Amino acid sequence: MMVGAFFWGGLADKVGRKQSLLICMSVNGFFAFLSSFVQGYGFFLFCRLLSGFGIGGAIPTVFSYFAEVLAREKRGEHLSWLCMFWMIGGVYASAMAWAIIPHYGWSFSMGSAYQFHSWRVFVIVCALPCVSSVVALTFMPESPRFLLEVGKHDEAWMILKLIHDTNMRARGQPEKVFTVNKIKTPKQIDELIEIESDTGTWYRRCFVRIRTELYGIWMTFRRCFNYPVRENTIKLTIVWFTLSFGYYGLSVWFPDVIKHLQSDEYALLTRIVQSDKYANFSINFTMENQIHTGMEYDNGRFLGVKFKSVTFKDSVFKTCTFEDVTSVNTYFRNCTFIDTIFDNTDFEPYKFINSEFQNCSFFHNKTGCQITFDDDYSAYWIYFVNFLGTLAVLPGNIVSALLMDRIGRLTMLGGSMVLSGISCFFLWFGTSESMMIGMLCLYNGLTISAWNSLDVVTVELYPTDRRYVEMGLLG
Repeated sequence: MMVGAFFWGGLADKVGRKQSLLICMSVNGFFAFLSSFVQGYGFFLFCRLLSGFGIGGAIPTVFSYFAEVLAREKRGEHLSWLCMFWMIGGVYASAMAWAIIPHYGWSFSMGSAYQFHSWRVFVIVCALPCVSSVVALTFMPESPRFLLEVGKHDEAWMILKLIHDTNMRARGQPEKVFTVNKIKTPKQIDELIEIESDTGTWYRRCFVRIRTELYGIWMTFRRCFNYPVRENTIKLTIVWFTLSFGYYGLSVWFPDVIKHLQSDEYALLTRIVQSDKYANFSINFTMENQIHTGMEYDNGRFLGVKFKSVTFKDSVFKTCTFEDVTSVNTYFRNCTFIDTIFDNTDFEPYKFINSEFQNCSFFHNKTGCQITFDDDYSAYWIYFVNFLGTLAVLPGNIVSALLMDRIGRLTMLGGSMVLSGISCFFLWFGTSESMMIGMLCLYNGLTISAWNSLDVVTVELYPTDRRYVEMGLLG
């Protein structure tokens, strides 16, 4: 996302806001949709990497694109309302995860190589808003400010007239005429000109074109550190870093702490079985949250067993059969297997730690992606916590939208950061799940006003020809 924000933000200053936004959203939607079907872990990460590269460009582009068609006196308020859709998107994602992923029946398989579980449905559902945005963007006009920058004055005038007429109809004054007949033209910036556009080969023209665009992005980036915006860039870089470090750091830390508290409670319920012998038995049920130490299993059959958080230590399996077995968080430590058959299991080598095999056979080992979330006892709760944390942002969004133009951007930015910082000191008293959830909601609700203010300040402090690159750099 970081690289994508810089690249697409710079490209928006060269090819246009709408065009850049269309391309980056299409890249995100395509690879997000593709990632729900791939089976290999490496290919999945590759698809998510390219999806993040695409969505990284949407964040800086959409704020600047929207700001360039807003009246100055209402810009802060409307940009704050735009920020609310960030929260709405987060609520949508959290709600879909909460509603879809724990439904384990929403899955199917084609043999053992292709597995389609409920979390893949969630990935598809999360890609749908992006696809809808691409369709909607095709009906949106280009930024008139950008058209003026590139010398397309007539097109800019027509778009401004369209905006005026739409607003007048909404106010019930359709008869009011757009009277602007002269537009101040921004100062044009010299750019590299593509050479050999008529005589060169197609690949040479393509190479020169790409080099020209990249060089233009680099030069725009360098101008962000020139007078008179250099001081603003340095200060905003510090503010963006500190706010991002705190917000995203705690966003990762809160769910992990809550899960840790749940794990401690789960560990207290662990059943421990020691130094026992079982012979001529058959097991076909789920074994969960158990530790077996010093056990001996002779002529046993594990048929269709699902192991959940089970550990076998210093145990011996003699003439046993594991058939149609699945496992999550299950390990065999210092175990010995003698004349044992493994048929259609998902036991990977890493699950056997310092274990010994004597005359054992493995048949039809399960391949492909076997990840399911029905085996995570805390999954449902974690999704619900994320949903609550995202929903807690709503009051802060409303407050920032209503007060942004009244009390000022910097006042709201500083006040929100101070209050959210003070709320972090209450984390020392978080000893239970409910208290940590309350702290999460409080912190998110106080921080969102700072994010909204920072977005508005960043957009307003830079001229049009550097606005997108700077938003990409800082965002």
